[in-house]
Amino acid sequence: MVTRQLTINGKVQGVFFRASAKEMAEKLGLVGWVKNTREGNVEAVVTGTIESVTEFVNWCHKGPERAQVSDVAVVEKGLENFTSFKIIR
Repeated sequence: MVTRQLTINGKVQGVFFRASAKEMAEKLGLVGWVKNTREGNVEAVVTGTIESVTEFVNWCHKGPERAQVSDVAVVEKGLENFTSFKIIR
């Protein structure tokens, strides 16, 4: 199991990015959270198998249909024990 923090830049707010990310994370069996930032980005922290986390990161490079992702920064974090995947408002 691994934990990664992602910052997704571009046109990622107002395009259902958080809801779509939650749906994808749950499909992949990931736990953690996703939120909008004041700077207009989306931030997420996910925990799961390296394969599932990698697939989630790859999905974040595209995002939902209306998103226009310009960059995804990924930072390795210490393992975090979440119980579910949540949208933080």
